[in-house]
Amino acid sequence: MSHPRPSLRLFMFVVAALTTASNVHGGDSRAVEFNSGWLFSLQEQPAHSVDVDDTAWRHVQLPHDWSVELPFDQRLEGCTAYLPGGIGWYRKHFKTNVDDDHVTYVHFDGIYNRAEIWLNCVKLGFHPYGYSPLFYDITNHLNAPGEDNILVVKVDHSRYADSRWYTGSGIYRDVKLIRANKLHVPIWGTFVTTPKVSTGTSEVAIDIQVQNAFDRPKTFQLLTKIVDSSGYVVANEELSAEISAKTTHTFRQDLSVTSPRLWNLDDPSQYVADTTIISDGEVIDSYQTPFGFRDIKFDAESGFYLNGEHTLIQGVCLHHDAGLVGAAVPTGVWERRLSKLKAGGCNAIRTAHNPASEKFLDLCDRMGFLVQEEFYDEWDNPKDKRLNMAEQHDDRITRGHAEFFQDWAERDLKATMRRDRNHPSIFQWSIGNEIEWTYPKYREASGYFDADASGNYFWTPPHLTPDEVRTRYQNIPDGPYVLADTAEKLAQWTREMDTTRPVTSNCILPSVSHVTGYTDALDVVGYSYRRVVYDYSREHFPGKPIMGTENVAQWHEWKAVLERPFISGVFLWTGIDYMGEAREDWPRKGVLSGLLDTAGFEKPSYHMMKTLWGDEPHVYLATQTLPQTDYHVDAISGVIGTESPDAWTKRTWVWHSVNHHWNYKPGDDVVVEVYSNTDRVEVLLNGRSLGIKSLSDFPDRIFKWLVPYEPGVLEARAVHCDAVIRNRIKTAGPPASVSLTPDTTELVANNRDVAHVVAQLVDADGIPVRDQELDVVFEIEGVARVLGVDNGSGKTVTQYQSNRVVTHQGRCLLLIQSTGKSGVATIRAHADNLQSRPITIDVR
Repeated sequence: MSHPRPSLRLFMFVVAALTTASNVHGGDSRAVEFNSGWLFSLQEQPAHSVDVDDTAWRHVQLPHDWSVELPFDQRLEGCTAYLPGGIGWYRKHFKTNVDDDHVTYVHFDGIYNRAEIWLNCVKLGFHPYGYSPLFYDITNHLNAPGEDNILVVKVDHSRYADSRWYTGSGIYRDVKLIRANKLHVPIWGTFVTTPKVSTGTSEVAIDIQVQNAFDRPKTFQLLTKIVDSSGYVVANEELSAEISAKTTHTFRQDLSVTSPRLWNLDDPSQYVADTTIISDGEVIDSYQTPFGFRDIKFDAESGFYLNGEHTLIQGVCLHHDAGLVGAAVPTGVWERRLSKLKAGGCNAIRTAHNPASEKFLDLCDRMGFLVQEEFYDEWDNPKDKRLNMAEQHDDRITRGHAEFFQDWAERDLKATMRRDRNHPSIFQWSIGNEIEWTYPKYREASGYFDADASGNYFWTPPHLTPDEVRTRYQNIPDGPYVLADTAEKLAQWTREMDTTRPVTSNCILPSVSHVTGYTDALDVVGYSYRRVVYDYSREHFPGKPIMGTENVAQWHEWKAVLERPFISGVFLWTGIDYMGEAREDWPRKGVLSGLLDTAGFEKPSYHMMKTLWGDEPHVYLATQTLPQTDYHVDAISGVIGTESPDAWTKRTWVWHSVNHHWNYKPGDDVVVEVYSNTDRVEVLLNGRSLGIKSLSDFPDRIFKWLVPYEPGVLEARAVHCDAVIRNRIKTAGPPASVSLTPDTTELVANNRDVAHVVAQLVDADGIPVRDQELDVVFEIEGVARVLGVDNGSGKTVTQYQSNRVVTHQGRCLLLIQSTGKSGVATIRAHADNLQSRPITIDVR
């Protein structure tokens, strides 16, 4: 099936565009936070009436995820982390000062899921998708000034296994109330592009919607100022216009900025388009659109360019949960995690497999990450929530969003894009993830799953020619839906909203997708675990930009990119361990392939990728007893190797078992691994050199020594390096105390700010104890609330919402959040008879 393509997208996709939005309403200064004062009850009984007695309901602060508050239960479903769903009701009482010249909106950034919303017994609407934003004009449903209003939200997550990963339940993202003049810029009412980008002069084009809710025409002036990060106005444009009653019109303003600072990965500079509406000499509306200048280009021959500079995409995939807080993630939690990923060389995020929150995208704008925003995990046909691929179960609790797709896909996609298309960080729109699994023709046409097929689709290039694949596909009867037709429809909707960024998708069977019309809808074709198809596609489908959009965190994946200039980069699965997709493997409650664990602690794979993605010299030590590895030692040469010399090229998601400690039994043969991007490394034990080795001697880029264990200090250090680069681990004695380390000593009293407190077991000399575990109990006094505890292990199933947890690798994490009160929070911890010193955090 062939689809004609406009010449604009032949061979390469070139973009000169950028914008950003600083909060959930694109920098809307008219918005007030609406997260406080909510009441919650987990119940099936209807509660939308104003007469419901909610005096005994629980007070909650939004964002809120009720599932993560509850215990893990083996009787539930591993796909959603053995946590329950249910039906939850939220109620908020509030008063407003309304008048005839203003309108009022309520905006939800995300509710999971199947939400129904009422105001004062009037149903505002139904919203099934848990990841798209929504808002309602509530002007005509508000009570008189000073009277009580009741906003009610019903969340129906009784189908608690409706996803392949943990979703959370509830109003898990921000809520805002917006009050504006009836002549105003509506929510998401601006779209900024930069048709020309250079450090000399850059052009700005801004489309501005103006809505007149009055019952009479209005004349006005529309003034836009471009303001830099220092607050200086660097350009402005004004126009006068008249707008008819009860209409919305889009106006265009064109400006230019001299010597702009470009948004890039190291200096993510942003500007603000400050738009005001002036009527009768008075400013009656103001709307801010943060944005930036940047130029992106995908070239089928040479990869990706940012502002004209060739840039490798060093990306990770991220789900939307964050360990102990579930899906209701405070901004400070994401900031800590993204900072670590950035320090590890990561420069791009794929929001797998759904749109992210506005706050998350704001952080990516500010911190300098590229973002591929993904819309859907399933389209016309459902995936199997327990097993992936095509659906094999047919029970109510696993019914997902596919049943709403036909009616809601366009609305959800376009609402998401209206909210997000001003973000400078977003450089790709992804319309889907591994969709081929849900259209049986693709699997059958690939040939990989024939009874006589040799090899494995993961590691084996296609054994059929494109013509053979096409013929097989055409000879298989169509199902109710044709994948290529749906892809074209989604791509068309995307381009109706934005043509400044390429459309992509994560293809799991690209040898079929290339010949069936699917990839014709795409500007850049993403490959899911198909590095072995790169060269096949280069030969048969030249001129189509391709890249890895889901890859394992192993050296062989990155090596394939470095050897192929036409591959723009990768997105590793995953940046951070996530809950769900456990596939009935209790007590494992999540996927453990992350560079960081669920507590945000760095894992060994993090350090390997840091050596591959960073220029700064890095050295990291890992150890394991020989019998616990897949290595063997050559009896003659003493060289450490694997049974198959190329075994490292087949390593997949989870990093092999290693430790970051030096506590073994005397006489143990210990394999010492060093991950480094320096050419030569020396390992010393108690000051005694165990030899210098060269990176070129290790095809897997893992330095190795076999060391008979003796207690003391093990050290790895770079040789012939300008600076002293080393990593040491010391033999620890028995635990003697608990050391507490906060990531901040000050919080703002705003109900949002968080502090991460790491508890580490240490011996009498303060050496971290990483080979023993104890039950740590935290004690918190003062003006902070406990959000929960985590040890980072994907196999710990104690309840997150607690003040105690057993350590993993000798450590654990406490997360606290400020309240609205100023004062001091004091934190202590004990484990058995071991005590910590108290630490204090000022809340102001």
